[in-house]
Amino acid sequence: MRVSLSWLREHVQLPADLAPGDLEQALVDLGLEVESVVDLRDTVTGSLVVGQVLEIEELTGFKKPIRFCRVDVGTANGTGEPQEIVCGARNFAPGDRVVVILPGGVLPGGFAIGARKTYGRNSHGMICSAMELGLGDDHSGIIVLPADTPARPGDDARSVVGLDDVVVEVEITPDRGYAMSVRGIARELSHSFGVPFGDPGLVPAPVGTDQPAYPVEVQDTVGCDRFAARMVRGVDPTAPTPGWMQQRLTVAGIRSISLPVDITNYVMLELGQPMHAFDADRLTGPLVVRRATAGEKLTTLDGVTRELVAEDMVICDDSGPISLAAVMGGETSEVVAGTVNVLFEAAHWDPVMVGRTARRHKLFSEAAKRWERGVDPALPLVAIERAVHLLTTHGGGTAGAEILDLDHVRPRTPVSLPADLPTRRIGVAYPPDRVVALLEAVGCTVTTGADRLAEDPGSVGVAAGGGTALVVTPPSWRPDLTDPADLVEEVARLDGYNEVPSVLPTAPPGRGLTASQRRHRSVARALAEQGHVEVLAYPFVSPELPDLLGLPADDPRRSAVRLANPLADTEPLMRTSLLGPLLGVLKRNLGRGQRDLALYEIGTVFHPRPGAGTPPAMGVDRRPTDAEFAAADATVPDQPRHVAVVLAGDIDPAGWWGAGRPAGWADAVEAARVVLAAAGLAAERVGVRSAAYAPWHPGRCAEVLVDGEVVGHAGELHPAVVSTLELPRRTSAMELNLDAVPAAATVPAPDISGFPPALIDVALVVDADTPAADVQRALVDGAGDLLESVRLFDVYASAQLGEGRKSLAYKLTFRAPDRTLTVEEAVAARDAAVAEAASRLGATLRGA
Repeated sequence: MRVSLSWLREHVQLPADLAPGDLEQALVDLGLEVESVVDLRDTVTGSLVVGQVLEIEELTGFKKPIRFCRVDVGTANGTGEPQEIVCGARNFAPGDRVVVILPGGVLPGGFAIGARKTYGRNSHGMICSAMELGLGDDHSGIIVLPADTPARPGDDARSVVGLDDVVVEVEITPDRGYAMSVRGIARELSHSFGVPFGDPGLVPAPVGTDQPAYPVEVQDTVGCDRFAARMVRGVDPTAPTPGWMQQRLTVAGIRSISLPVDITNYVMLELGQPMHAFDADRLTGPLVVRRATAGEKLTTLDGVTRELVAEDMVICDDSGPISLAAVMGGETSEVVAGTVNVLFEAAHWDPVMVGRTARRHKLFSEAAKRWERGVDPALPLVAIERAVHLLTTHGGGTAGAEILDLDHVRPRTPVSLPADLPTRRIGVAYPPDRVVALLEAVGCTVTTGADRLAEDPGSVGVAAGGGTALVVTPPSWRPDLTDPADLVEEVARLDGYNEVPSVLPTAPPGRGLTASQRRHRSVARALAEQGHVEVLAYPFVSPELPDLLGLPADDPRRSAVRLANPLADTEPLMRTSLLGPLLGVLKRNLGRGQRDLALYEIGTVFHPRPGAGTPPAMGVDRRPTDAEFAAADATVPDQPRHVAVVLAGDIDPAGWWGAGRPAGWADAVEAARVVLAAAGLAAERVGVRSAAYAPWHPGRCAEVLVDGEVVGHAGELHPAVVSTLELPRRTSAMELNLDAVPAAATVPAPDISGFPPALIDVALVVDADTPAADVQRALVDGAGDLLESVRLFDVYASAQLGEGRKSLAYKLTFRAPDRTLTVEEAVAARDAAVAEAASRLGATLRGA
């Protein structure tokens, strides 16, 4: 919402010396998000003057139309001679007055203007558009001043186009729809500065008459609970929009179209009531306001033919739908150049319906933005009276005496507010009379419990806590005030957020991070140190994902939690594995030109609880009981924390030092070992063995075990999955259930021996399907206490070893804590290790 300070001053008596910074701070203190407060006098420097176009020469031979203009700028250029300017716009003609910036001037954004030769002609300055002056977003043509503008050529143009004003741009949150108007912002400023406010929404307006302005039937009074209309006949179709109105619309970012349409937009900005103007002569038969029939079509004002659904509301005549209610009008009934009879419509529509319709048709009009936030249902007659007055004043015509007002608006429901609730909730002492004064300043009607009991003996006059209750009826323009908490927020907001003390709660005693948090950080740090990059993927997945990953029909990962209100209809499910979204991130980065990728994510997955039912309804007025909390928690999906890694391309980059090494299944397995080591598990507790588990390649998949229990899988993805997802060949992945990994035991400090080690390599030949971890465990058990470490450094297979056999080479390190080992002791320990491997696994020394 963009509005000029001069327009606000028409309704609120702001201080004459109000600085832009003070204005911004006042709006921020009221809880409004200020995008900018711009003093337009500082945005354009140099000579910005009014010019009158004398001659236009069309230049040909270029890719776009170019015009060479001679413009009278008075004596502003120092010579009194016409200024020669090259311009590409075509919305002006000789005799028009325009805005010209002369050489030496600087436009917003630091765009300096000078004299230069372009398109074969000398150009001295620029004829400006609204966008170039920073007044709006319209750059389709330059600013043509209205004929009634009193300025003459050479006069300073700043006051003419509004560059002597201050423009405020406020981002309106969904609960503050009333602030999307001059009326709403002016009201807020009156609270901040404590100055009088003249509410343009409370001016007297004629009421509905027995004879309607036009026959209208409202079939759905839920979607449209109020509909008002009035006719103006005999309008001059050539009447221009007044310059001051065009200027204010331009500042707000709205393009001037025609006088009747501009008036509806002006009233919308001023009061916050969207309106529509029909060409009454283009209507056929009475109007009907109803829900659309599925499949009906309507061509809206933007020229797009839209197929409607049953939830949309439309305004129809005998020809069918002529307007997508509350969102955009239709082409068949719009005001055109020859319109002389105008029917103004102002209604009140259901915000939910409007919001869903706007999103469904991707039509986020200025009207829809206001309707979905809530519009004052008391405004239709006031808005129509304002629009009729403006049209008859500037466009002639006669206002019809008949006024239509179909009113089905329900009265606001009073809210019972304990007088001490703001004090208890905010922690600031608000006396009851202060609470009443602040709520009345908002526009609420406040009575005490005793007053309410006198009016209605059946009402409640005492608060639940035993104190006095205030009965508060919110104003019609505040649909967001429905609960006591809303009223408490208004009290704190108007009294000043800066009055609320900033007191930090005392931190409860504790021991820092939990064990789970420490494990999470350790795992993340370990993977990052190995060269992996952490990503955070959306936890939402498509129903087709299990098929893309090749999961079996009975795989429990196919059972997923469905969101009641998903962000996208294509991804309505919560993930049961990290791999799907993580592979999507991998694919996206590959599409951006990245080739060597090692990504990881630590996050929760979601497994539904069969037969969990629905959670109990719980209010916000008290803490849930233990039983309610337990019942609600029982319906929440199981959410174990997983860690996953995906690898593609080279794990070791190529360079001048040599060729790179592509990532493979072994790197995925190593990532799992890194995770478990970071989780504090000793290597002897970790096992790895071959497995078949989708979406991994059945011959290159390993299941990872801790104390004999499977906690995850790692390896190379199945070729079919890689092909379906369009990933590189040999893409590998790993996923572990961190919650299934047991807590690490307390590790005593190791004893460090200062004596030299004995290093011995052994190569053992075993069956090809024998896990290397089993061989390593046998070596450790057989070698005894002298074995300090064991590491696999080579895997070899050949015809010489025999079919189905492989060689595993290990580096054994022996060391004694109190002496230097002799050769005989080291060899004896080596032989014992080999003997144990032979006994358990049938291993033989290679070459023996």
